[in-house]
Amino acid sequence: MRVMTAMRTPTRVPSPRRREILDAAAKLFAGRGFHGVSIEEIGAAVGISGPALYRHFSGKEHLLAEMLLDISERLRASGVERATTAADGEQALHALLDGQIAFALDHPALITVHDRELGNVPEPARRQIRRLQRLYVEEWVTVLSELYPAVAPPRLRAATHAVFGLLNSTPHSAGELPRDAMAALLHRMARAALAGLAESADLVNED
Repeated sequence: MRVMTAMRTPTRVPSPRRREILDAAAKLFAGRGFHGVSIEEIGAAVGISGPALYRHFSGKEHLLAEMLLDISERLRASGVERATTAADGEQALHALLDGQIAFALDHPALITVHDRELGNVPEPARRQIRRLQRLYVEEWVTVLSELYPAVAPPRLRAATHAVFGLLNSTPHSAGELPRDAMAALLHRMARAALAGLAESADLVNED
């Protein structure tokens, strides 16, 4: 029987206009860096003036913080739902992979921004982002522990991060294949990588 955990509802649900601004800023930050983009340029990308943008965000740091908090909350909430509504561990892993792959293919700019710009997010927002990300990882670890009960959690956690590295390579690979073909390839490669955990059961005493 699968253990149900509480679903965490995102605390920030951006309006369509704010979402449009966040999406445009993510693309600009990914292409030119946080410090290489002005508020005026973000406003121009969505057809408003720089000063008008301040009606939605107090500044670039606020915008960046909301951008990364929003996606971290959405991934966490999606992970909880996918893991707890699946019939068994195998289906839960399949659902988690599908969710992460969809994110990686649909939002490569956000992956780039997170990797490069998290240090520009002020505290305590940065702590909140990292906490949400740790909780998301633990959803994967819980599912993997059902499938590989002899493997210690630190090894499962390391494998989860390794798979994220594979799936989140889309800023470099997106567009090489049609979306469906790329999704299927990423899914097969991730499952092949995780299959190595079966051999890790023999090394459990090393953890």
